[in-house]
Amino acid sequence: MQHITFTLNREPVSLEVEDHWTLLRVLRESLSLTGTKEGCGRGECGACTVIVDGKPVNSCLVLAAEVDGCEVLTIEGEMRDGKLSPLQQAFIDTGAIQCGFCTPGMVMSARALLMRNPDPSEPEIVEAICGNLCRCTGYEPIIRAIKEAARREMSHER
Repeated sequence: MQHITFTLNREPVSLEVEDHWTLLRVLRESLSLTGTKEGCGRGECGACTVIVDGKPVNSCLVLAAEVDGCEVLTIEGEMRDGKLSPLQQAFIDTGAIQCGFCTPGMVMSARALLMRNPDPSEPEIVEAICGNLCRCTGYEPIIRAIKEAARREMSHER
């Protein structure tokens, strides 16, 4: 067992983890944050994407011990004061959600992009979500959602 401390969705977390536990396992099983999904378990589908220190990562490939001292954001942290973020709302408004399984990981990849580039081009959006697989929507509604979220977030800041 190893003791780790990190910031999770802007709140401090401290817990004991086994050396072989992944961040995905800790989020879902130890912390009951089930928004992050396990798809392939090999880092190929992006369903388990979370943000660690500003970068999108596949939580199925990250050992929990590696986030000691880090800042972790999950889909649960995207919502603020009980309200969906502009990014989440844009996914709904543009029809970028169908079965919803890929949505948390897709939103987190999009959030990481918007954190580093609040006004991304379409090629930048495509590159940012290239590690996230979706079998239902195709990618056009998702790209539209991210463009719309960027527009909403930029106009909200003004």
